Amino acid sequence: MFETTRRRVVQAVGLGGTASLAGCSAAPTTDTETTRETTSQTAAQQSIDVDRIAADPTTLPDPISRSEPKRHEVLLTAQEHVAEIEDGVTFNFMTFDGRVPGPMIRVRQGDTVSFTLENATDNAMPHNVDFHAVYGTGGGNVATTASPGEENAMEFKAEYPGAYIYHCAVPNLDMHISSGMFGMILVEPKEGLPPVDQELYLGQHEVYTDKPAGEEGHHSFDFEAMANEQPTYVLFNGEKYPFTPDNHGTIKTNQGDRVRVFMVTGGPNYSSNFHPIGNVWSRAYRDGALPENGDLEAAAERNVQTMKVPPGSCMIGEMDTPVPERIKLVDHALSRVARRGLMAMVDVQGEKRPEIFDPSPDTPAGEDEEGPIY
Repeated sequence: MFETTRRRVVQAVGLGGTASLAGCSAAPTTDTETTRETTSQTAAQQSIDVDRIAADPTTLPDPISRSEPKRHEVLLTAQEHVAEIEDGVTFNFMTFDGRVPGPMIRVRQGDTVSFTLENATDNAMPHNVDFHAVYGTGGGNVATTASPGEENAMEFKAEYPGAYIYHCAVPNLDMHISSGMFGMILVEPKEGLPPVDQELYLGQHEVYTDKPAGEEGHHSFDFEAMANEQPTYVLFNGEKYPFTPDNHGTIKTNQGDRVRVFMVTGGPNYSSNFHPIGNVWSRAYRDGALPENGDLEAAAERNVQTMKVPPGSCMIGEMDTPVPERIKLVDHALSRVARRGLMAMVDVQGEKRPEIFDPSPDTPAGEDEEGPIY
């Protein structure tokens, strides 16, 4: 049983920590707090304890079809795990429910959320949650702060629609977010979202380690690299090239499908320049902003090639798929793709339409090779 002991947690982090927990405090994280975090991570188990850290981008809640408000009981568990960023490279991740990003929470404008954060008993550090969809001190981070083996709770009403980040917000919040403690809460407008054929959910973040990218062995967190904003990796869902043929496989969709992508940028420092190579965001909602009047068509930006998604924000983008192709979802700051591990692939399966795209116009019909287009 988890024990609810908020007061003890606030006392433990000290006065500077209390100020930071309350929100965007001017009080810096102390050297003592940073040393405590570093020591905890160094002492943590360094053998792999989960086979996969990357959340499945096709696993997210169904769209909301009801027209009345509802009360939700939502539980997240803070879990610290050792997993691979890429083959042979291990890292101490911090997660909500064991995956990066944390689960998407999907509610309707006007719904009430009864939220509980559990901090797993075998964790080394306190954790909490700041929801950008909450009116309230720190987005709820003070109310939800819990030490290992404890839990805390709060309740809030989802007053405004949109796609919003949630993240850990303890004093070393940048380290915790970089290590995987972020996710999305989607507050659908009362009228709901237009139907699409498929929805996907991705999270981008940087990881700062004490070894170069690709060097085998256990990588510890590097605070100096983070302070200088020099990440080792820039990733979707905690892993290098997670949704590609050589890792967890590409994401599959069918020709003619409209695909809606929800993307949250944890950061903690880099904006994403989110671009679908070989496609376009036919409808896009910058910063995940959704109108309250239900006029989603008027609110959408059209045919956006690259959408800026700042750290601590989200986007909702839709793609049309008229031809079979391989769409590469990337940050168009392309060194992050070529050198730091950020890419996911969507394979559109179907029949060729050479009137729209003909990859080999000089090849007689029937003689061209089948296979994915890179």
